[in-house]
Amino acid sequence: MPARKIQLRAATSGASRAESVYARLLQAINSGELSPGERVRELEIANWLSVSRTPVREALHRLESEEIIIKSDRGLIVPIMDDSQIEALYFMREVLEGAAAALASRHASDAQIQLLEQLLVDAAAVPEEDSARHAEMNKQFHSAIYRAANNRYMLKSLRSMQDAIQRLQTTTFSWPGRPAKALREHRTILRAIAQRDPIAAEEAARAHMREALRYRMFIQHRRG
Repeated sequence: MPARKIQLRAATSGASRAESVYARLLQAINSGELSPGERVRELEIANWLSVSRTPVREALHRLESEEIIIKSDRGLIVPIMDDSQIEALYFMREVLEGAAAALASRHASDAQIQLLEQLLVDAAAVPEEDSARHAEMNKQFHSAIYRAANNRYMLKSLRSMQDAIQRLQTTTFSWPGRPAKALREHRTILRAIAQRDPIAAEEAARAHMREALRYRMFIQHRRG
């Protein structure tokens, strides 16, 4: 693991230290600071975060139970997703995104719909080449739909899906033409939500996820 100059803020109990280590490691994995294929060593993590090995061990066990890190013949590593795993991930996200959009069409307040409209106005002003900003605007748009769906259990699952997609590192918005196409797809989703049409909202959201998978596979095989 390369040297890193970040310390974990001191926590007041063993449980809170383990939680802090877990949160910091999850952030590092989601952001790519710990990259796919990289080994995750207990002692190195403890030295990096300036904590004892006990909270690190607890955090690693939790991450392993959630399959955010896995065992390999080299020890614990951040996993590299293959095609079938990516397809399974996007299938689950398609189901959840569709359900969230349908619920949002029933429960979204006027203020929440206005927020979605403004997010798309803001996204349209982002230059196509700024893929990182497009990815962030995309995340904000989907997160706003999740909140409008008004289902806290679904919210937790969808945020977990977002994290898993982020761990793929390269955003689909880096593919030429994807930002403009995604914006059109988002407008279709929003129109169905604003018209209080759950069937159309669900289908638009699911179609959007199928397109996202198509672009993800373009990127996956270009890199391969």
